[in-house]
Amino acid sequence: MTYTGDVRAGGPTALRVLDEVEIRKVAVGPMDNNTYLLTCRADGAQLLVDAADEPDRLLELVREGSSTLDTIVTTHRHPDHLRALESLVAVTGASSASGAEDATAVSEATDVPVARRLHDGDVLHVGHLVLHVIALRGHTPGSIALAYVEPGGRTHLFTGDSLFPGGVGRTTSPEAFDQLYGDVVVRVFERFDDDTWVYPGHGADTTLGAERPHLQEWRTRGW
Repeated sequence: MTYTGDVRAGGPTALRVLDEVEIRKVAVGPMDNNTYLLTCRADGAQLLVDAADEPDRLLELVREGSSTLDTIVTTHRHPDHLRALESLVAVTGASSASGAEDATAVSEATDVPVARRLHDGDVLHVGHLVLHVIALRGHTPGSIALAYVEPGGRTHLFTGDSLFPGGVGRTTSPEAFDQLYGDVVVRVFERFDDDTWVYPGHGADTTLGAERPHLQEWRTRGW
């Protein structure tokens, strides 16, 4: 199936095939949470971004890629992003990873120990793939994004609920908004090119080029 960049719960999987990696996207649960599966084409190693809901559907997704699941990364602590985590870890034996500041909350909510507490600048290896961890604080204290850079230079950015088409994620105070907006500007928009593809935690994908002209608008409105 051609990757469309938008899916709905109960619908088919969207697939993007790159030189090094296959990226699958499916929406699950009542909030249409996006879950992403990255499969290394060289050796079949796999990483899942946000085991949000519908564990049986996500297990099917894993099997569409290869026979194993190595790591599940939870982008942040909110319950709608981790409802299937315990089931998937039990079935697949995958290790759990999340932002360090959210790790305790993730573990307590799921009874799954977080094997790796991630910090800004950390690196994750998925077979031959290299993913860079970017802390985007504000939506939650430990919210993270993952960046994969193709050999040709294009970046693919999995942002959880920290960056969407049309703005940054929800925050609960002006101080939290300032922190999230600042991290998104400095750690994302000032670092990556306009052709960077953004895979958010809900809804359709976007690019940094489509969003960059609106940064001051976001700053002015405060959300």
